[in-house]
Amino acid sequence: MSFIIYPAIDIRGGKCVRLIQGDYAQETIYHDSPVEAAKAWEAQGGEFIHLVDLDGAKAGHPVNDILIGEIARSVQVPVQVGGGIRTIDDVKHLLQLGVSRLILGTAAIEDRAFTEALLGQYGDKVAIGIDARNGYVATRGWLDTSEVQAEVLAKELAAKGAQTFIFTDISRDGMMQGPNIEAIRSLALASGQSVIASGGVTTQDDLVRLAAYADQGIGGAIVGKALYTGSVDLAQAIQALNAKA
Repeated sequence: MSFIIYPAIDIRGGKCVRLIQGDYAQETIYHDSPVEAAKAWEAQGGEFIHLVDLDGAKAGHPVNDILIGEIARSVQVPVQVGGGIRTIDDVKHLLQLGVSRLILGTAAIEDRAFTEALLGQYGDKVAIGIDARNGYVATRGWLDTSEVQAEVLAKELAAKGAQTFIFTDISRDGMMQGPNIEAIRSLALASGQSVIASGGVTTQDDLVRLAAYADQGIGGAIVGKALYTGSVDLAQAIQALNAKA
């Protein structure tokens, strides 16, 4: 199994930002133009762009869809999008805009019938975003914590056709403390599917350590703050991973 680095572009108010542990009050603006940010990551070798509509996650429906479409058209590599996707109309609209993969988070908990129908209809165009706080799934832009265990949800949805999971340990997100590799491995083994790590990647070595478990289902990592602060150089990291492959 290959390992892909996903540069993250979190969109709020039309700008590229980062939050700390999903806290909307702790925001840093890293780029005024998410489109230019996407082009820059592609130019450095990015194979897949990860977009989050933070306004959409909070509102419960896509908000920055026009901008997302512009990003999808401006790069040659595929893009995946999460944040506020709750209806079949949201899904169709984003796919028509050129998005390659949609990420369901809150809907995977709150509307299981919709999630299972979507997996049946769109298959690998749908990824399940599992954001966990102390092992339990958080929803609505991390504002709420459910009573559903992350590994249980992953097993159930894998049985319904989910092929890709994106796992975030909220306690590590934006804290530059390194990813929770054991939790990511555990989710991959429990689900039997590919898991993309999100949150906590701080150094190139974090990526190398994650990629060492590609054969156990860790299929990639989403990197945000570390790229914007310069603690990870995307081109160098890709080169290092290719050298070890």
